[in-house]
This record gives sequence, structure tokens and C-alpha cells, in this order.
Amino acid sequence: MDKYNRYLLTGLAVVAVLAGSLCLMAFRSPAAVKDAPAVGRPAKMHPDYSNAVIPPNIAPLNFWIEENGAHHFVRIRSEHGQAIEIAGRSSRIAIPERPWHKLLDANRGQQVSFEVFVEREIAAGKGASRQWQRFDTVTCTVANEEIDNYLVYRRIHPVHAAHREIGIYQRDLRRFDESCILTGDYFGEGCLNCHTFCNNRPDPMLISTRTKTYTNAAIIVENGAARKVGATFGYSSWHPSGKILTYSMNKVVLFHHSVSEESRDVIDLDSLIAYYVVGSQAIKTAPDLSRKDRLETYPTWSPDGRFLYFCSAPLTWTDRTAIPAGYKEVRYDLMRIAYDPDRDAWGPLETVLSAKDTGRSILVPRISPDGRWLLFCMCEYGCFPVYQPGSDLYMIDLEAAKQTGRFEYRRMDISSDQSESWHSWSSNSRWITFSSKRGSGVFTRTYLSYVDPNGTAHKPLLLPQKDPTYYDSCLWTYSVPELVISPVEVTKENLGRVVRSSDNISVQIPVTTATPKAGPDTQPYLSTRE
Repeated sequence: MDKYNRYLLTGLAVVAVLAGSLCLMAFRSPAAVKDAPAVGRPAKMHPDYSNAVIPPNIAPLNFWIEENGAHHFVRIRSEHGQAIEIAGRSSRIAIPERPWHKLLDANRGQQVSFEVFVEREIAAGKGASRQWQRFDTVTCTVANEEIDNYLVYRRIHPVHAAHREIGIYQRDLRRFDESCILTGDYFGEGCLNCHTFCNNRPDPMLISTRTKTYTNAAIIVENGAARKVGATFGYSSWHPSGKILTYSMNKVVLFHHSVSEESRDVIDLDSLIAYYVVGSQAIKTAPDLSRKDRLETYPTWSPDGRFLYFCSAPLTWTDRTAIPAGYKEVRYDLMRIAYDPDRDAWGPLETVLSAKDTGRSILVPRISPDGRWLLFCMCEYGCFPVYQPGSDLYMIDLEAAKQTGRFEYRRMDISSDQSESWHSWSSNSRWITFSSKRGSGVFTRTYLSYVDPNGTAHKPLLLPQKDPTYYDSCLWTYSVPELVISPVEVTKENLGRVVRSSDNISVQIPVTTATPKAGPDTQPYLSTRE
């Protein structure tokens, strides 16, 4: 760089510093707002974080002040540490990361307050003057317990008949950094889904892929190395030991209603549950997991590995190619079956909750890592809560069930009037993340909620973005959020090579009373499902 350019850059830097200083002098001085009259209500803020319980390691909760004014001033403070003051003409409040994290870390278990001031035009006689106005303080509570640092999710456009740009991404929840784990571009615009982790860790990991160009497969990452298994895995769950991967085999069909709030719908025409012994060529099942007269799906392991929970519905049709007339009568029970991992032996099957008793279809069970809470969805019918506006979240206290012998369930207050669906737990059992269509009824967004020791879930927190207006113009759907303690390290290039490779672990599907036919699945996955 020559001397002229160095002087020029130095001059521009000085001007920028002076401009910033003038701005701070004009708008950051507490004297400018200390006598501001009260408006008598909180400011309209978007997103609305008021009264939420927030993780002490969460990225800054940037927000937009929906109040007209020439200038805006925000003071964020708590009992300990230095207050954060932000001022300027913009109503978009960008909170600096370092002071934000210092403030939250110093105030775990305490409230953080947001004081909002807006300078407005005030009509007075023939002229007008500007006056600062003070809005009511908004508060959040900082939890003592952190949320896992990373969130993995599927990003897809909510289309009906085509797909593009499907990908699995990970987000550092402490910041706004998003990185790609794998997209369909790496294997001929294929589909990928059902990313599954063991004990909230990124290794081992499963990603299922469907493609017309290459063989449908399950990509398993273990000890940093990715391998391709020549089988089509559906909804999956790792045994806590990491030695068994349980999954469903489904024949799902997407269809449409002519008149409905949500035109899309999904039915599972045929299904069973099987399990893959990692590192072998063995895929197994059991009679109670693959009954000819039942549809089994959504497997999930208890944290001690002694029970497999899953959903099961009666199979009342013989034609596996057409939507049955009584599809709205299909409701799933919540089941569990004992398992002895030392002997690879299955025990008795029992009903946890019956659809006859609840009057609703019970789906997507997930158990907190401490074994205390069972979180699940219930909707009017069927196997797919995403497309049902009436799908809500429910909870069972498994510790209480041990004492009483009864699995008592309750609807969670964090449910909305729109679909609640995919969900997962943090490794410390204090946080859940879930998918919801609240707000628009069209786009699925990701929310975080604190679950206290009594099992009460607190006000959901919309996954924060650097731009607080991001979701207003975002056409992506975010689904299947999974919390992990550290990032996925294997690169997308490596995963893509494994998907495209002809080298795979050949497995043989057992011939049992299972409903799907034995042999490899050559049908492409319905990628348009969320």
C-alpha cells in the first residue's frame, strides 16, 4: 500500500471515530433521557422477548422498536456488571456481543431489564419540538443453566411439488454463525433428513439421504469417519451405548386437501421398526416392532437404554398404494418395549398412552436425558403433526409414573393455535427446542423454552437472528431442531463424497412379519415434507 492510500485510510478511520463519538455524545448521555415523561406502557418490540427465561450463553437478543421516532435509546442492565447503552436513529437495536455475554454471565438467576426511550415530534402551537419519552421497562430472567452451544436443523422451502436447496445446517447459539453440514447439491439435488445424534453429541451421527442419482443410504459418522450404509433409514434413535441405531421403515405419501386451512397432509401406508448393529452388516427387528396388523414409527430410547418407546396404530387397509377412505380415523398409541442390551433380547410390550383414551393421535416421543420427562405431540389424527394446526405439545412425568403406575399427561401452556411439531432436549434436561408455525401458519420456525425442575416450560424464545426483522422476509422453513454440545466437525465435502461413492456397507433386511417387503428401498424420499 502506498503512502497516499495509508494516509487516506487513516483519515477515514479518524472521521469514523469522531462521528461515532459525536453520536455517543448526542444520544448516549443519560441526561438526555433522565427526565423523559412516561408513556405508561411497554414499547412494541419485535421479536417480543418480554418475560422470557433466556440461556446465559445465548446470542444477543437483537430487536426492532416498533415505535416512530427520530432517535432511539436503549439501556440494558441488571444487578451486576456494567449496563449496555445503545442509541441512534435506527429502530433496529443491535446489542454488542461481548458486553452482552458479560452481563448475562454475571447475572445468572437474575432479571435483565430493557429500558426503551424514543425521541418524538411533539406538536406545540405553531411549531413542533422533539421530546424523549420513556416506555415501561421490559424484563427477562437469565437461567442458571446453559443451553447446548449448537443447534442442528433442516432448512427447506415450504413448496408443494418440487424441492431445491434442501440442507442440514448448524448454528452456534452463542453467536449468529451458521454453517452447512450437507446440502442436496452435493449428490444430484437429492434429499436429506433425519439427522440423529447420540447423547447430544455430534459423533456418532446419522444423516439419511434419498436420491435418484445415487443409492438411497444412511450416512453414519463415527469416530470422525463417515460410512455409507446401504439401507433407507426413517425416523431414527441411537441407543445410549452408541452401538445400536433404531429406525423406522415407512411408506409415506403426501397428498392434498381441496379445502382446508392446511392443504397438505401425510399418511403412512406401511411401516415397521428395525435396528442396525453399528459396525456390522446386521439389521434386525422383533415381532412386536413389526406386526402385520400395526404401523410402527417414531422410535426413541430411554436414557438408560432399557426401554424403546414408539408410536403404533392399527393397519386397517390392504391396498398400500391408495389413500384409504378412513385416513382420518388413524390414531397412534404410545407404546414401549423393554430391552436387555447385554443379551440383545426384547421384553414385554406395554401401552403407555392409548389413542382411545386421549381421543388424539400420539406422536414424536422424546425423553429428557435425566429420564424425568417425556415430551410428545398430539394431534387430531395421523402420523404427521407438522401439517395439523391442532398439534400441541404434551408432557408426562415418568418419575411420578413409577410411583403411581399411571402415565398422567398434560398439555403444555407453550402450545399455540398453530402446529407444534419436531422437538428435542438439551443435554442438561433444562431446555427444549421445538418447531412451530405460530405467527404465520405457513413457515415453521424454531423456538427455545426453559423447562424448570417442576416440568413447567416457560415462554418460548424465537431463535434469535442478527437482523431482528430476518423472519419477516425469510422464505425458509426450519425443522427438526436438535441440540448438540459441540459442532459437527466432518466437512460437507467429505460427506458428499461418501454419499456419491459406490462403496457402502451392504446389509440384508430380515424377512419377518414386517409389513414392508424385504429388500432395498429404491423409492425416492418425499422431500417436500417438512
